[in-house]
Amino acid sequence: MISLSNSENSTVSSIAATKRLARAMMVSGGEFSLLLACCNCVQRQQQVLNLLTEFSSTDIHEILLSPAADKLYTAITTEIGATQPEALMVRGLESVVAINQLIISTNIMRDEFRKQFRFPLVLWVNDEILCKLVWLAPDFKDWAASTIRFDVPNNQLVESEQQAISA
Repeated sequence: MISLSNSENSTVSSIAATKRLARAMMVSGGEFSLLLACCNCVQRQQQVLNLLTEFSSTDIHEILLSPAADKLYTAITTEIGATQPEALMVRGLESVVAINQLIISTNIMRDEFRKQFRFPLVLWVNDEILCKLVWLAPDFKDWAASTIRFDVPNNQLVESEQQAISA
């Protein structure tokens, strides 16, 4: 049996998850679908996005939410206007100050997402935001087929936090 180190295992896992995300976006192209990408490290999100461009021919529009955002639907429609991108990624949920309000309003407005958006919507969440979606927006969260995880092994997270503290 071949044993992979945590770093190699993490890379293989990230590539597989990135391919799943690329495929999910391609399959749902032209129709609304909700995809949840869970990653607890913002730097890792960027690495995955860079890798995603290699695996996906989809033109991906990206929105970084402002900490002052209070309605996801409004933030998206303000950003994209009348255009319908092939896919849309929303990042920055973890920095939103009124996150509970944003999630509750998303659940209330959920039907508008389906009516108005004809593209896959990828929400980048961390474990905390994912739990809030389950509790505060269960109807909206149920639209996501499954959550695609891009987890950083705990030992690498601890190492990167220690490096950040000592820097």
